[in-house]
Amino acid sequence: MTDTRRRVKLYALNAERQWDDRGTGHVSSSYVDRLKGMSLLVRAESDGSLLLESKIQPDTAYQKQQDTLIVWSEGDNFDLALSFQEKAGCDEIWEKICQVQGKDPSVDITQDVVEESEDERFEDVSDPAPPIELPVPDVSRLEDLHELVVSCLAVPLRREKLSLALEQEGYLRKVIEVFRTAETNNDRAALNHLYHIFRSIFLLNKNAIFEILFADDLIFDVVGCLEYEPNSSCPKKHREYLKRIAHFREVISIANIELISKIHQTYRVQYIHDAVLPAPTAFEENMLSTLSSFIFFNKVEIVTLIQDDEKLLKDLFAELTDEATEDARRKDLILFLKELCAFAQNLQPQARESFYKTLTNHGVLLALELSMPLPDPAAKSACIDVLNAVVEFSPTIVREYCLQQASDVDDDTLLLNVIIEQLISDRDPELGGAVQLSGVLRLLIDPENMLAALNKSEKADFLNLFYKQSMSLLIEPLLANTQGENPEKEDLQTAQLLWLILELLTFCVEHHSYHIKSYIINKDLVRKVLVLMKSRHTFLVLGALRLLRKVLALKDDLYNRYIIKGNLFGPVIDAFIKNKGRYNLLDSAIIEMFEFIKSEDIKILVSHVMENYSQHLDQVTYVQTFRALRLRYEQQQERVKDRSSIDNVPALLRNSSRYRRDPRQLDEEEEMWFNDEEDIEDGDGVVPASNSPELMGRKVDADLDSIGKLLDKKAEALAAGRTLNNSVTGRTTPLSTATSPNIAASTSPTSVTTSSTSPSDGKSGIKKVSEKSLTWSSSLNVSNATAYEMLQCFSYRSVLTSYFNCLHHILFKCYKL
Repeated sequence: MTDTRRRVKLYALNAERQWDDRGTGHVSSSYVDRLKGMSLLVRAESDGSLLLESKIQPDTAYQKQQDTLIVWSEGDNFDLALSFQEKAGCDEIWEKICQVQGKDPSVDITQDVVEESEDERFEDVSDPAPPIELPVPDVSRLEDLHELVVSCLAVPLRREKLSLALEQEGYLRKVIEVFRTAETNNDRAALNHLYHIFRSIFLLNKNAIFEILFADDLIFDVVGCLEYEPNSSCPKKHREYLKRIAHFREVISIANIELISKIHQTYRVQYIHDAVLPAPTAFEENMLSTLSSFIFFNKVEIVTLIQDDEKLLKDLFAELTDEATEDARRKDLILFLKELCAFAQNLQPQARESFYKTLTNHGVLLALELSMPLPDPAAKSACIDVLNAVVEFSPTIVREYCLQQASDVDDDTLLLNVIIEQLISDRDPELGGAVQLSGVLRLLIDPENMLAALNKSEKADFLNLFYKQSMSLLIEPLLANTQGENPEKEDLQTAQLLWLILELLTFCVEHHSYHIKSYIINKDLVRKVLVLMKSRHTFLVLGALRLLRKVLALKDDLYNRYIIKGNLFGPVIDAFIKNKGRYNLLDSAIIEMFEFIKSEDIKILVSHVMENYSQHLDQVTYVQTFRALRLRYEQQQERVKDRSSIDNVPALLRNSSRYRRDPRQLDEEEEMWFNDEEDIEDGDGVVPASNSPELMGRKVDADLDSIGKLLDKKAEALAAGRTLNNSVTGRTTPLSTATSPNIAASTSPTSVTTSSTSPSDGKSGIKKVSEKSLTWSSSLNVSNATAYEMLQCFSYRSVLTSYFNCLHHILFKCYKL
């Protein structure tokens, strides 16, 4: 048996009773050794991978539907379907299946046996379930037919037998003839029986029966049977709606007759499913799954046929992209495009990607750019729906189009600006279009869906374009309404529009860093937004507060200084006071904002709030937030005072890293000096000229003189108002410029003595430096107690310690010399 390959789509029914597209490929039937039998094989046309390998079981029920579908079940609750591109391919594979199972290829189902209970199987042993005999289709036998159909619905085997009987010998066509006679005679009893009969026939859930009922010459009569509901006093007018009200308008010329027939059929069947058939009960919910599948496959086939019709798409977009096209004509074309995109939502991701790429290549974005400004609400809504579908599927396509527009010097329009213009000019009282467009805009400026883009510069380029050419247009209504101290307009529609703009700005603050920060500070945007805190619409006040809260959440120092400089907490405090402590969302939101400042310990904001608004906030006692904020502020001030006291001490007397050495470092330096000393004694080393005793001596002299001058200035400052009393001698020593006393502690002679007696080759230089140090130390005009009292004037013990460390360092230098 030779293999025959045909192009098909493979579908699988998911748990929600929807068909999932498993891929497109070519089907063949061949013997598979591993499965030990003839099997259906589907290999993907893209890479040749195996999509399906299914053995043709002798007892599996295969169904042939709509001439191009083969449906069957594998195992429990696992349904598969092959949708063929050509009828010939479907017929050939169907013949192979029937050949394996030994069936006649003229049948539409290969097996009559269905899943049944154990009791039914036991009954079938003694009674092989003979075929069901249907009553003669006549008005007098309608009640019998009604009872028969209802009784068969409960038993799966009898339901299958009934389906087969209804399909044979044109029985349903004869029942339709009875309906026409009964309607002509206005026989309500017969019409009521026919209503129940056809409603039950739909619940049989058989595709072969649907194909008979939905034929062009029978479908309106079927709808007519369902108009005569027994509980209704007068019949429904579904046929009148389908024939006279719901007109089919061929907006664009369609040469494919099959496509036109599919469009008609799909619309009518969808209407029957949604409007004509009564809502199914809980027990009947899954009994219309085949009808849903029928509609689904029809829509997929319509989209495929249109997508493959190059002439149709070319003619459609040629008119949509022509600026000379009249508004009425453009409206019809855009409504057709909307319906096409709605059908495309049934496609699987791979097929949808191909569909939208086809639309993009034909210029769908240019068509939307020209069509969105149409004044007709229906046309505008259709444009927004199509744009939303395109952006939801691939925002990158729209961003690339906008960047290409910006780089084109001949094109002064920008799709991004068209979207914003339609957003801010929406005349719908409920702003339905503006809400949709704000969602589209948010998808376009969302950095999260830019990360996987092939073009790594897409994020930077598009955001630069948005802030440079579009942001000013977006915030124009906001700036126009906040020029004064109060909002200019307070009508509900304006407030809703401003709320949408605030939501977009808040999104930008949260997801854009540099761009929005620069824009807010340069335009002083937060100040304008906080004017809305005085609005009478609470939702708008909360929107403005939410933006400020997002700014604070970033804990950015530049933002914080901008808030302090502009005193931007003022409108928030005013709104808080005006609320008068009422327990509502506004009160909680403001308290939460200050709680965040306190918990995150944003010091400059804590200080700013308490120094400027404490007289109001200290009075709020029903929460602990502001009391804790006051405590945090006081603790912060104490730390600042301690720091400022240390800062007032001269740099020389502070524990500066310039003079304070780690003890280990001193030991290392001292050890290095002794090593150098040994080298010098051995005569192996030569002291460089820059380290000669004379030069070092002059350097130490300069250091000592500098210290003396600093201490003189400190003493002069202390002597300006008082005189220190020497507790040891009892005499008063005036501290004046004339005496210019230097202050030194008497705890360092040992070091000086040691340095004067330390061994060294440069003894004359060391002696000179030592004498200078001793002369400077002994020239003090104050006793030890007086020096100690003067040091107490510096207020801190750390000053004394720092001074001694400094003196130790200088004497250590002398010692090394």
